[in-house]
Amino acid sequence: MNTKISQVIKELFGHDTEVKLTRPDPQFGDYATNVAMQLAKPVGKNPREIAEAIADKLRESGDFTEVTIAGPGFINLRVAAKGIATSLNNDWSDSYGGNNDGADKTVIVEYPSPNMAKPYSIGHLRPGNQGWAVKRLMEVTGWSVVTDNHLGDYGAPFGVWVVGFLEYSSVQQLEKDGVYELGRVYIETKKALKDEQAAGESILSSQVQEWLLRLENGDPEAMDYSRRFNAISLEHIHSVMSRLGISTDHELGEAFFAPKGKLAVQKLLHEGVAVQNLDGSIIVPLDDFGFDVPLLVQKSNGAALYATTDLATILYREETWRPDRVVYAAGSEQQFYFSQLFAMAKKLGINTELVHLWFGMIDQTNEDGTREKMSSRKGVVLMEELLDMAEQKARAIVDGRDISEEDIKKIAVGAIKFSDFAADRRTNILFDWDSIFALTGFSGPYIQYAAVRVNKILRDVGSVESADDSYDYEAEKAVLLKVLEYPDVVRLAARDLEPHKIATYLYELAREMNRYYEVTRVMDASDSERAARIAVLQKVSHVFTHGLSILGIEIPSQM
Repeated sequence: MNTKISQVIKELFGHDTEVKLTRPDPQFGDYATNVAMQLAKPVGKNPREIAEAIADKLRESGDFTEVTIAGPGFINLRVAAKGIATSLNNDWSDSYGGNNDGADKTVIVEYPSPNMAKPYSIGHLRPGNQGWAVKRLMEVTGWSVVTDNHLGDYGAPFGVWVVGFLEYSSVQQLEKDGVYELGRVYIETKKALKDEQAAGESILSSQVQEWLLRLENGDPEAMDYSRRFNAISLEHIHSVMSRLGISTDHELGEAFFAPKGKLAVQKLLHEGVAVQNLDGSIIVPLDDFGFDVPLLVQKSNGAALYATTDLATILYREETWRPDRVVYAAGSEQQFYFSQLFAMAKKLGINTELVHLWFGMIDQTNEDGTREKMSSRKGVVLMEELLDMAEQKARAIVDGRDISEEDIKKIAVGAIKFSDFAADRRTNILFDWDSIFALTGFSGPYIQYAAVRVNKILRDVGSVESADDSYDYEAEKAVLLKVLEYPDVVRLAARDLEPHKIATYLYELAREMNRYYEVTRVMDASDSERAARIAVLQKVSHVFTHGLSILGIEIPSQM
């Protein structure tokens, strides 16, 4: 349709124009365009006059059942359902919805990057989900994708671990409770450090720094602690990631980059990019990029920081993959830090597009109805506990039906994940069990059920003959129009790195399918009608599968 209108404009006015179509209220038409108003200045005519000329030509073409003009120059169009079906068939392929916008380009997506000193918590639900969804968006739009779990396996957490283990734990407790003992030790030690600071003392904090330096210097005892703690934590992280259905190609953590970072800092110092303060700390001034605060890249005692390892990470990725883009999935509270980091990269002459894929917090509702950040004081924050509870909720909604454990897990994970895409990632999301598992409305189970229903019909009907050319597809028109939108939704979601657009679209498609079932029979329709309708449902099934896979959600076999 866009092409046809562009051809008419070229014929009438000699202009090559990209025509954008929108979906108006159905009472006005199937599509609308304001291209006449865009042409007013270059053509030198009244928009209404331009719209009337275009409308006359479009009516003559026979491609539209109705062409009307509204307001100063809006053109409203109606198309025959059979024409939509033909257009969809012509565009159809096994990869429908994807494109090659990112062909010959490489992107690195970094997620979920948990702090290994603590058990995998709900705080890493969003970086894992959002990072995975962006990875999939890049894949289906033709990018070559490299993923990296940039583990927090270095720095202050290690020192806190060792000091806490020696002060508050034992080998027996560690063997018994594993990562949860490490998490308990970490929290208890952090509290002790805070109390110590309030008292004006520094015994524990000095011990933490001492262990960090021992690790940096390759001390055997420190190395042994690091290997032992990291092995326990990493096994736990992998287990939770597996339950969430996410993975990465690489796990190059901070420990891998710390030595490289220190060398890089010394090089920057030698080149005059970095400056050493009187106390021995090293900074990179960024006033030429609008920052009054410089970026601290090495502590006064020589210890590495996040900026030290992130500097090395940027340089390593440039040398190893030469990416066109790097996407960091991390929370909104790190916006200032990443803006400084990216400014430093520019100062080093790195032209790679560096993107902070930031998102809001996960809130919960208090007893008084107010919202606040989800915390351990108020309920579940450990991902394993949350997933266990989600599976209990999933069992409750399928109670009495013969649903496999595998499908229950898919429903549970799908519900949790879909809630993350309920709105623009930059907003805080409200964690509410009732809405997350609602069988109506904007929820994962609602979308999954719509997909399961389509797939069940396709299974039950078996093989069918080809559709009769005489079928008009009027009953399927709204569904066909919605399916036709899908490639543009994917393109926009990938362009803006906004997976929630996929979630919103899938909800709208599910709602359209429910309307369709209310008035249209499939299984007991005539042979020719059934064949045509099954062909449409096959396309719907593809879109559900494709869209949910971008969000990292699987479709159960039954619900």
